[in-house]
Amino acid sequence: MSLKVAFQGVHGAYSEQAIRQHFGDDVQTVPCPLLGDVFDAIHRQRVDLAVLPVENALAGAVSQAYELLMDSDLLIQAEIILHVHHSLLAPAGTTFQDVKRVQSHPQALAQCESYLRRHNFEAVPKYDTAGSARELAGTLEQGTAAIASKLAGELYGLTALDHDIEDVKFNFTRFFVLGHDAPERGEYNKTSLVFATRNRPSALYDCLGEFASRGLNLTKIESRPRRNRPWEPVFFLDFEGYWQDAACQEVLAKLLFRASFVKMLGSYPAVRNDSVGI
Repeated sequence: MSLKVAFQGVHGAYSEQAIRQHFGDDVQTVPCPLLGDVFDAIHRQRVDLAVLPVENALAGAVSQAYELLMDSDLLIQAEIILHVHHSLLAPAGTTFQDVKRVQSHPQALAQCESYLRRHNFEAVPKYDTAGSARELAGTLEQGTAAIASKLAGELYGLTALDHDIEDVKFNFTRFFVLGHDAPERGEYNKTSLVFATRNRPSALYDCLGEFASRGLNLTKIESRPRRNRPWEPVFFLDFEGYWQDAACQEVLAKLLFRASFVKMLGSYPAVRNDSVGI
């Protein structure tokens, strides 16, 4: 039986493309309408794993994803970095000169803004990239194209009029693979956690100093509002290393002492930036 992996969106979404990149084409993908439904699918054992987009190199963090992670007992199993390439898709028989309107998610439209302006295309916002392609395949609206993945075009029988139309070529999205078990050590590893500091001077400085004093490299730190305590943020942090490494265990013990709240989200095989051209 093939592996079943949940993702948010419809078939052809970039999340599904990330799943195929990581697991291969034999994986069984299960679309879910909302991010919260992705967590529900794995908790109810409808799927084996889930894939969650957590940040984009251009648009930043997916806030809801981190909030769901903090409230869940799922563990990060692996990291996926997808190089996002947008395609201009249209019904069969449509020529480039026929296109007057282009529909897609507002973020995808923004990422192709210069391209759309250069060709005098009207931007039409839709709820989803792959969803806009699926809708177009159903309506076959003349003069309309969609911005979505190449995979979406293949799934919905649309013709790709142009490829790689994004304005900025360094468009990468980071995903987490989520599951119930702690993963084995990889060749290169990261540990992700969330913590809150005590309300006193130098509290954050002291917490971060524990990483610096042990030579542990931070790859991400971002503050988010703490929903149950206004004006008291939590900090999401990634650092290089596996939780069983001596230095990692030391820093986690010290952080538990210095912080008011600590939760490890996972320690997992990660992707080196130079391996994906970042």
